[in-house]
Amino acid sequence: MTYTGHTAEPTADGAAGREKPRRRLWRGRRDGARPGPAPSGFTLLPWLLLGLGSLSHLLQGKASNPVIGGLGLLAFNSLYIAVVFRAFDRAKRDSTATRVALAALGLVTLALAAGYGGSWLTFFPLFGLACGSVLRGRPLIATVLALTVLSAVVGAWKGGWQGFTISYGALLSAMVTAAILALSETVVELRATRQELARTAVEKERLRFSRDLHDLLGHTLSVIVVKSEVARRLAPRDLAAALAQIDEIESVGRQALTEIREAVTGYRESSLGAELDRAREALRCAGIETSVRQSGPPLDPHSAALLGWVVRESATNAVRHSRAGHCEFTVESEGEEVRLVVTDDGRGPGPGTSGTSGTTGSGLRGLAERLAAVGGSLESGPAEGQGFRVVARLPLPAAGPVDEPSLGP
Repeated sequence: MTYTGHTAEPTADGAAGREKPRRRLWRGRRDGARPGPAPSGFTLLPWLLLGLGSLSHLLQGKASNPVIGGLGLLAFNSLYIAVVFRAFDRAKRDSTATRVALAALGLVTLALAAGYGGSWLTFFPLFGLACGSVLRGRPLIATVLALTVLSAVVGAWKGGWQGFTISYGALLSAMVTAAILALSETVVELRATRQELARTAVEKERLRFSRDLHDLLGHTLSVIVVKSEVARRLAPRDLAAALAQIDEIESVGRQALTEIREAVTGYRESSLGAELDRAREALRCAGIETSVRQSGPPLDPHSAALLGWVVRESATNAVRHSRAGHCEFTVESEGEEVRLVVTDDGRGPGPGTSGTSGTTGSGLRGLAERLAAVGGSLESGPAEGQGFRVVARLPLPAAGPVDEPSLGP
């Protein structure tokens, strides 16, 4: 039997069950969850104890018209409870019924305080609590100013100079209650926003990883399949050439593992030149003649990486679906824009092939979203006459043009 911690409690099933609630509690506090229940109308109910003085006044028979005083006390408590419980539901708090109940509570407060005075004046601070729980903004300020003046007048009339403390208590109770509840609501909204941002960040990272994985594996597996077919055809008549193809398959597999690790950590930045070389090799193995033409200034790493993904996806689609004899890649700059055009003379998917055309594939859709996020665009569809055409555009920082020599097949 093993023991953990200084409490020397066994880690058996029963002990593990006892530890789980404690661990959940501390984990919730570390994650910023609210400790304890959410505030509700019960939070403001204990303040009704301030009215015990008026109840004692009634029970001792010191109040004139005790029946009216008792009914007024019952009405005040009922309205107060109804108002404060509705205050913690935003829809009910802003409703007309709540405002009517608050106005009725104010009239009952004024009638009881003016009619009896003494301990009945404490209903003004209680009414201030109700106002602070329901009202916000300008309505709160106007109501609190009126309450402060009215309670000061009634307090001075019924209690002399000491009655002005009632006015201060009404002002303080209303403003403090409103401030605390507004702060609590803000904290709740901030926590909800933080959770939403965290969820959005996770979704974006998941989408990034799925796109990278699709682009990486789609191209790499296509190259492996093509080279495997070449090795199978060469094996009966040229074993050395077949073994060379197998060595290249191993190299492609190792490179794919490296790229997948980089994609997982988010540090992979594809090079346009490297992707063009890989595309040319993959297309050559598939029997597709390839030409590459480049002109314009050197690209920044991020733009080159984005266009590298387009080259990779276009080459993969050409190998898997096009049945083309020739494929051309053109990279050129026009003003403040760089454009990549990929065209082939293919006839579309052949019999027995799987997958969808590039016009609706998830790879090109994902690339279109990537380019749109940086102000670019991606268009794809049938080329004039025959074949398929992909056009990617990206904004280019101003720079002096530096033509590079065209690269042939």
